[in-house]
Amino acid sequence: MKIHLCVVGKLRNGPEKDLVDDYLNRFEKIGRSYGLGPVSVVEVEDKKNGGMSNEAILLQRIIPKGSAIIALDERGEVISSPSFSKKLITYVNNSVSDLAIIIGGADGIDSNLREKADYKISFGKMVWPHALVRVMIAEQLYRAASILAGSPYHRT
Repeated sequence: MKIHLCVVGKLRNGPEKDLVDDYLNRFEKIGRSYGLGPVSVVEVEDKKNGGMSNEAILLQRIIPKGSAIIALDERGEVISSPSFSKKLITYVNNSVSDLAIIIGGADGIDSNLREKADYKISFGKMVWPHALVRVMIAEQLYRAASILAGSPYHRT
């Protein structure tokens, strides 16, 4: 299953980008055996400053047709890493070919796009900078693959 991180904003070179790249490389090495990957990161920028509704239009353009959609949103469900791992393998077992994980802009995800998501996940009630959210989802993808592989990376 191809995974597309569809995000608002550009991530500059630096420690956050290095971490995202490292975790996604690790994920692809382990995940391949379980039908997970490759991962693409597709960034959009709202140069017109049209707010959430314009960001939603830009995001919808890059979400592959027929994709399952997971929205990272503060109103989403707070789940465990093993539950996230099970969610991913369920998509694979149900022959989902593309999964889009969307990260909105500074104000979040427009309600119309949010409602199109098959699943909504929250990283808790705290607000996180977008660069760190990218690191966190990349790490959780790697952790999910390591859980599937029975790796000691995830301790229960």
